[in-house]
Amino acid sequence: MPRATQEPRVPAILAALGRAAFTWDIPSDSLTWTEGAASIFQDIDPPSLATGNGYGALIEPSGSIRVDILSATPTARQRCGEGVPYRIEYGLRASASAPMLWIEESGCWFADADGKAVRVEGIVRLENERRARDERLISLSRNDALTGELNRTYLTAALAEAIEEAVRYRSSFAFMMVGIDHLARINNAFGFDVADEVIGDVARRIRARLRGGDVLGRFSGNKFGVILKNCGLDDVSVAAERLLAGIREEIVMTKSGPVSVTASIGAVLAPRYARTADEAINRAQEVLEAAKSRRSGSLAVWRPDIERDAQRRINIRVTDEIVTALNERRILTAFERVVDARTRETAFYECLVRMQQQNGQVLLAPDVVPVAEKLGLIRLVDHRVLELVIAELAEAPHVRLSLNISPETTMDVDWWTAIEALMGAHPGVAERLTVEITETAAIQDIDDVQRFVTRLKNLGSRIAIDDFGAGYTSFRNLRKLGVDIVKIDGAFVHNLARSSDDRAFVQTLIDLARRLDIRTVAEWVQDEQSAAMLRDWGCDYIQGRLIGLASPTRPWNVPAAVPAAN
Repeated sequence: MPRATQEPRVPAILAALGRAAFTWDIPSDSLTWTEGAASIFQDIDPPSLATGNGYGALIEPSGSIRVDILSATPTARQRCGEGVPYRIEYGLRASASAPMLWIEESGCWFADADGKAVRVEGIVRLENERRARDERLISLSRNDALTGELNRTYLTAALAEAIEEAVRYRSSFAFMMVGIDHLARINNAFGFDVADEVIGDVARRIRARLRGGDVLGRFSGNKFGVILKNCGLDDVSVAAERLLAGIREEIVMTKSGPVSVTASIGAVLAPRYARTADEAINRAQEVLEAAKSRRSGSLAVWRPDIERDAQRRINIRVTDEIVTALNERRILTAFERVVDARTRETAFYECLVRMQQQNGQVLLAPDVVPVAEKLGLIRLVDHRVLELVIAELAEAPHVRLSLNISPETTMDVDWWTAIEALMGAHPGVAERLTVEITETAAIQDIDDVQRFVTRLKNLGSRIAIDDFGAGYTSFRNLRKLGVDIVKIDGAFVHNLARSSDDRAFVQTLIDLARRLDIRTVAEWVQDEQSAAMLRDWGCDYIQGRLIGLASPTRPWNVPAAVPAAN
């Protein structure tokens, strides 16, 4: 191969730039390098650089090779000596244990008159820094910055690939969602930086207990996804206990001191019970929440459940019915009398929600409210009932009404905007309205509810706690809230004449409420004996079957019964 004609200073310039030029005579397989090659190929024996075959043997077959030949077929002019330009990137090693050298090579190859390659002239340069930078960028896009494991996007992709592979080869695997228990407590007690230490340590413990082919990724803040290849139902419990034990048995040493950590696991077998990545993730999360609610540090495995699936279909149907009823103005109210326990005169009417179905049948509050609360629709229902109640109060100036709202609605800015606008449009209505906050749902933030009570009382309305005794509100909270009325849960009242325990409980509630200057209402009063006991204990109001059940007609418009003639 003839030597390339070079200016005397070109090799020195190339060497200063970290490059080296070469010529390769293909018929003789001879490689000739400029002086810069020694600094690029420091750990490679010179004989390996002397021939094309020797140099080719250094190229790593498993490395990433990218070829960019600008013209594969030489033109007539190129066959006359102009050359065909090319560019190529590859990795090479001096030995199996040596570090990879990433090389970018560019140049021209020259053909004879028949178009056969006979000579190559090119320049090489070391690309390790750029390659490392690119790999870091790829790693950042692929891996979670805190743990170094796969991020959610790549975990989901790996899960989808595992499902496809399992379907193709008729195998199975387990997908686990591992959730650190009570991480929010660690955040609050020590700070987010300590919680990050815990997350990183838990990731390392999980990784240490996985097999070579298993996949680990961080799904979200406190959750990890684990793909256990070739794992059947019998293996899930063993693998889960190994992971859970590895997390709970050692204290996590953080910069703020030792922290004790447990985790819970939700698992699903795929593709048997999950045919897509989304299905596997959703089902693993579902049983993870079930495991956490049952006992921290436990395992739950997803299995088909006919009753659960049937209930979900019902929820979907009822959700659609509620939304449709709201749009079609089929959310109605019924009115139940609340009377003075001594005189039996009407004190006010409780407005109870009803939903008229398209077939004309009417669903009662117990059929609508729990589902609406569970599915996040109660706020919309409460909005509609508020409109209906204010309209009734505006139309009947002598009537007092009460309405129930969910604790969630107390935090609803739109509900506040609506009630203030309606109160402003109808002066005198606020003083005849009592708002009942359902106590069966836990009041999460007593300070927020206190602000709600204060704001509503400033408008002139009264506040009642409904179903008291069935939930979590204490008398201490009642005093702090400043409520006007406590409605004793009917579960303690309806059997009052036959249960000494209920009598003791109800009498104690009435006595405590009276000492706090809070009025009491007994719900579900069934008989005169119970009504007499409640009156004697100092209960202010009663309602229930004895007084009369709720009616869609307006009781205040019904004429009083005329006594029969003697």
